[in-house]
Amino acid sequence: MFVLRNAWKSVTRNKGRNILIIVIVTIIAAAVTIGLSIRQAATTARTNGLADTTVTAQISLDRSKLINESRQQTTTDSDSSDSSETDGKPDFDAMRSALADKQLSLADYQKYAKASSAVKSTYYTETTGLSATDDFQPVSDSDNSSESSGSDNAKKSGDGSDDTDASGKQNGQSTPPDGKMSDSGGMSGQDGETIVSGDFSLVGFSSDEAVSNASNGSFTMVDGKVFGYGASSDGDVIISKSLADFNNLSVGDTITVSDTNDSDTTYKLTIVGIYKNSTDSSQQMGGPMRSTASDPANAIYTSVSTLKSLGLDADADSDSAAQLSYTYVCSSKSDYETFAKDAKKAGLSSDYTVSSADVENYESSLVPLNNLSKFALTLLIVVLAVGAVVLVVITLLNVRERKYEIGVLTAIGVNKVKVAAQFTLELLIVTMIGLAIGAGAGAAVSVPVSNQLLASQIEQQQSQQIGQREQFGRDMTKSGDSTDSKDGSDSSAGSATADESNGDGGKSQRRTQGGPGMMGRAVDYVSSVNATVNLKVVGQLLLVGLGLTLVAALVAVVFVLRYEPLQILADRS
Repeated sequence: MFVLRNAWKSVTRNKGRNILIIVIVTIIAAAVTIGLSIRQAATTARTNGLADTTVTAQISLDRSKLINESRQQTTTDSDSSDSSETDGKPDFDAMRSALADKQLSLADYQKYAKASSAVKSTYYTETTGLSATDDFQPVSDSDNSSESSGSDNAKKSGDGSDDTDASGKQNGQSTPPDGKMSDSGGMSGQDGETIVSGDFSLVGFSSDEAVSNASNGSFTMVDGKVFGYGASSDGDVIISKSLADFNNLSVGDTITVSDTNDSDTTYKLTIVGIYKNSTDSSQQMGGPMRSTASDPANAIYTSVSTLKSLGLDADADSDSAAQLSYTYVCSSKSDYETFAKDAKKAGLSSDYTVSSADVENYESSLVPLNNLSKFALTLLIVVLAVGAVVLVVITLLNVRERKYEIGVLTAIGVNKVKVAAQFTLELLIVTMIGLAIGAGAGAAVSVPVSNQLLASQIEQQQSQQIGQREQFGRDMTKSGDSTDSKDGSDSSAGSATADESNGDGGKSQRRTQGGPGMMGRAVDYVSSVNATVNLKVVGQLLLVGLGLTLVAALVAVVFVLRYEPLQILADRS
């Protein structure tokens, strides 16, 4: 009781010095509160951002792994052979052989879906190319609308030629520099959409869920209705309004298209609906990959059952077999991770990987927030280091000024431990007052300050992307041009704009990434976080305050225990 009473009297007696300590601790506490809130918000966004959000997953072939293994095997074989080649050229045949016959069938995909209870649902699409006929032409601004079409130049089926030639073409398709071959032998574009040759892309859907997630984006029926998925709807298709207008067609009309590899093989399809696509604009790819089939306006939608009835489905044994894209739907990120493990247990080869565009896009959206979290950690370290030094210096000066008081107390019989405890208690009282004020101030400004700092990080990220494009002195998207994103919003490469949506991590702000030779890719950066102060932050702040107090008090304890009372009084006299 003696220690507590003397400590309180000393606190009230030395107001100036203690107010200075309170101000310093308040500044430290406010900065620490903001830093801890930012780091907690970042952690929450990373862990809970996809906790209750539907996550889609795909199984894809790990081509890089297979190619590297093929190269290593070729190198090993050449080293052990006396007649090894010395020209240093890659063994293309060996690499093609390593990638051959690696396509998963529909049954394989379904097997992995049944092997995991984490899969909520599945859907898939099958896409193939079709060529124009005299009565049905694709939307195009050129007479030579299908430079990559196989209607005139493709090999006839059954001519005995190899499907893959020395130039890397497969079934009349060439691999684009930025594209990659899909598991079913076709090509995938920048965002993973399937690219086919021909004048039209015939897309077969397995269900309404597959239709709602069409790679060309959402669409609205302007006439008629969507096809069914049973055998009774075989041959029913829907086409875009642009394509219908271009050919003067309406619901109920019949169209005739031909096989890309055999122009003598034709298919008759019945139009049951006409749709308006949200991305129904000039998205036709230019350059050597110019093909009207890549234009959303020339996409013909139907059911998987129709492709099967035409002998064009993914399991068909023909050059015109469709390219299969299978999607697994999970309820959360944790379910997605569980599915990945279950698929491996079910026998999925290490040649394949389980990935999720949703997870990858979300992680990309967290880049500014992660940068801000690192900045907050640096701020915490600097503030705590400076704060600790300042408190130690003030405490040291305080003890030296009160040396005579210490000598008197110890001379009249007060134990040195009690004197040291009094100084520690004084410092604790003052720092706790400063922590309380600092915590309140930090709580009041943590949310606006955090979001302002995050906005600065987003702008910095955007400026960096623009700078990278400008470094090359060119851009695929010309000034003033724009492309429609999948949600129908207008965005141009390098622009900052625009939609905001609520989520677990706060709001997200759409930015468009792009670069030389790349199509613009929209990223919804997490632009607002709920950096509020809760009990966890308060607990961490108390630990920080106690730590600073103990460090500063340790100096006082050391000096108090070193002092000899008689020597102090003798020096004083």
